[in-house]
Amino acid sequence: MPPNTPASHRALPTTSGDLAFRRVTPPTANAPGTPGRANSRSYAGNLPGGPGVYVVMTSHDRRQQTKAVVSPARSLTAIGAVLAAVCVLAPPGTAGTPGTPGTPGTPGTPELRPVAASRPVADPAQGAYWHTRTLWTSVHPRKMGSGSDRYEVEERHVYETWVAPGGKQWSGFRRLGTRPKSPADDRAWRRDGSPATWNRSADGMTVVLSTRPDKGRVGAAKGRSDAFHVAGQQLSYEELQRLPADPAGLRGWIEKAVRVRKADPTADVPEDAVDGHVTRTLVELLYQVPAPRGVRVAAYRALPAMPGVHARGTAKDARGRTGERLSLDHRPHPGQKGFEQETEVIVDTGAMLLLSEGVRTTIDGKPFANKTSTEIVLHAGWTDAAPSVPALP
Repeated sequence: MPPNTPASHRALPTTSGDLAFRRVTPPTANAPGTPGRANSRSYAGNLPGGPGVYVVMTSHDRRQQTKAVVSPARSLTAIGAVLAAVCVLAPPGTAGTPGTPGTPGTPGTPELRPVAASRPVADPAQGAYWHTRTLWTSVHPRKMGSGSDRYEVEERHVYETWVAPGGKQWSGFRRLGTRPKSPADDRAWRRDGSPATWNRSADGMTVVLSTRPDKGRVGAAKGRSDAFHVAGQQLSYEELQRLPADPAGLRGWIEKAVRVRKADPTADVPEDAVDGHVTRTLVELLYQVPAPRGVRVAAYRALPAMPGVHARGTAKDARGRTGERLSLDHRPHPGQKGFEQETEVIVDTGAMLLLSEGVRTTIDGKPFANKTSTEIVLHAGWTDAAPSVPALP
């Protein structure tokens, strides 16, 4: 996700459906297939309930050995509701620093762990990093130019992430420059003298825009960087591989994870936004983390069953790649009459990876640039290339 994405809210104990969430201590044990390796995670081999159980646990007082509360995977159900607006769909973000209240790893923060002993410990990593490279395009909210020669411009940037199997993360960002949005805007820009920089918009507001790319930057993520973030949960690579590989089970696990977050009074997850968070997570599983192919297949198959999601058939993205298109309708934004928003995703169902995602917003039928953008996934997969400043596309 791009910079300034809000961090995930941490969760407090709650009870949801047939699974009671409470503080439990993850026992120290060796993960199956890794003899002699101390591991603070819990696996089905040392928990009651056997294969396919789901466990909520925290690091609350490691001296205590509280029995985990488990529930068979077959009892997980998904609850339908109105799809949440994208502005309240908080995607997984960067975790806080150790010792910060509400940070995973401190007392009182439950974590929902997927456990399935019948599946391998992990699909082996096929590279040094799980790498994503995305091209973002958004329309600037203000027009440039003057008089009758006013025109819209769009800003573009490349955003990249690298995550090692151990969870350490890096990100890179590079602005590609501003350009006229359409051929008509390009003609107006030329009549305006073809400026290469702007410091004032057409209505006199201060802006800082340039047609030239910047130098870009890259760096390691701050705070905790030893876990993968899924629906507000902090998962190890092995746990990520154990996510349910069937649509109903995956949807149920994500919904329960979202409801754990919802129990935190500081978390902005209203009841009618739960389905929106589930949908958002299903999309993110298609490219943001190295989930096994079976999990990605389950995520894709679960999407059409979510409220407000519709299969639209085969389509091509902005780069001419073919995939299956899904539209995601969002509920009206609270307090804004006439607010409508739709997200369109195109999925390569061969590789089972996201190709692109576009968000279109209108107010009273008119385009609303502040909430309109396109993300094109240029790469999602394993790489051995070390993190570096994003290259120009």
